[in-house]
Order: sequence, then C-alpha cells, then structure tokens
Amino acid sequence: MKVHTASLINAIVLIVVSAWAYLTSEAPSFTALIPALFGAFLLACYNGVKTENKITAHIAAALTVVILIALYTPLMAAVERGDNAAIIRVGLMMASTLFALIFFIKHFIDARRRST
Repeated sequence: MKVHTASLINAIVLIVVSAWAYLTSEAPSFTALIPALFGAFLLACYNGVKTENKITAHIAAALTVVILIALYTPLMAAVERGDNAAIIRVGLMMASTLFALIFFIKHFIDARRRST
C-alpha cells in the first residue's frame, strides 16, 4: 500500500468515527468533531502526498503524529469512565493513525535511500 492511500484511509476513519461519536452521544460536544477536522486537513493534503510533494507530505506526517498524541487523552478518559463504545472508537482512530504513521516513516526512509 502506498503512503497516500494509508493517509486517505486514516482521514476517512477520523471523519467517520468522529461523526459517529458526535451523532450517537447523549450530550454531543463539538470537541468530538476535532478528529474530523484533522481528517479534513489530511484530506486537503492528499494530492500533495500522492504527487510526493515533500512539504505537503511532511505536514501530513506531522499532523498524523499530533493526532496520535492528541487521541491519548480521550482514550484515557474513556477508560476511566468505563465507556466501551468510546474506547473502541478512539482505539480505532488511534490504530488507523498509527497505521498511516508507519507508512509515512517507511516512505521517508525509502525516499532517503533512493536519494543516496
């Protein structure tokens, strides 16, 4: 799988799961849509990542790292509440983000090897 495909999958997962969390909540909060906003930013980076624009790829990779780190707090809050649905949702977003991050790292390593 190519890095742009992994990033696209991650963006879609972030948007869909975030919307799912917002729409199924008893007391919806706009903070549940923050991952969807990041997913939209990743979608905006898609063409640049696909055409191997270095700046765009690095921005998308940095966003991916930020997303992974930022999802830690909601995961811990869901665990403390014992909210299994939230644990699954946040875990799914973290898994897709980690998946995309691994592809970004592999892509950057391969690009470095090709340039030397």
